[in-house]
Amino acid sequence: MEKRKLQWHPGFCAALRITLESDLEYLEIHEEYLLSKKPLQVDVLIVKKLKDVAIRKSIGEIFRRYNIIEYKSPEDHLSINDFYKVYGYACIYQADTDRVKEVDPEELTITFVCSHYPREMLRHLKAVRGITVEDRGNGIYDLKGDPIPMQLLVTPRLSAEENYWLQNLRTDLKAGTEIRTLMSRYEEHRRAKDYEAVMDLIARANWEQMEVEKKMCDALNELFAEELKEADDKGREKGVNEGREQLLREQIAKKREKGKNVSEIAEELETDEQTVRKLMSQ
Repeated sequence: MEKRKLQWHPGFCAALRITLESDLEYLEIHEEYLLSKKPLQVDVLIVKKLKDVAIRKSIGEIFRRYNIIEYKSPEDHLSINDFYKVYGYACIYQADTDRVKEVDPEELTITFVCSHYPREMLRHLKAVRGITVEDRGNGIYDLKGDPIPMQLLVTPRLSAEENYWLQNLRTDLKAGTEIRTLMSRYEEHRRAKDYEAVMDLIARANWEQMEVEKKMCDALNELFAEELKEADDKGREKGVNEGREQLLREQIAKKREKGKNVSEIAEELETDEQTVRKLMSQ
């Protein structure tokens, strides 16, 4: 399989939706949410629609009204700079509104998600900002001592029972029982979009292990046969569409720099305003 840089964030967002699916009716999840008209965006913004509803999953116990999520892939590390960047984004999100306290600062939370325990960052926070770490168990750590409630999720340490798909966003799955269990659980949801996105990412991230398992398990070959054919057909069509969208996105960006509004851009590019807004949000 041709090697290319894995896109972890879409898979993470899909896994996050799966993990919180029992509470999705109470949540709005915005991926790569634009914080302002300038190109500043957080990985995920979760808005709790009903204030008094408690989120049942342990990763959501901290949630208030507005919840900013920063995700680092297994190939990346959470640094001191990342902390200040995300903390700054939270402040911008609160302040960049039309009305004072339109976003109540007491209703903000920050969640950091990573695969590697960020010792250097946590040492800095304790020494410089007086923020301490409280181990809540199963890979969840509360960061105490700041007005904004914060937590750290270390995905490999998360409970597989409660956060199975988040916990499996890794590059070190083992052929045998681990991958067979993964395939069995995926089989139950193989037609669901989010499960398909997560499974595709996990398979690509663990391709060598999957290849070993495929040689040992005919059932796995059968399971992937249909998906591979569909992916090939979709891939060809997607490539053409993405090329067109990228060109249009670049044209929109140039016109935005010139101060054009949505209506003007749509008229000049002979497209509809809904398409312009969609591409601007991306």
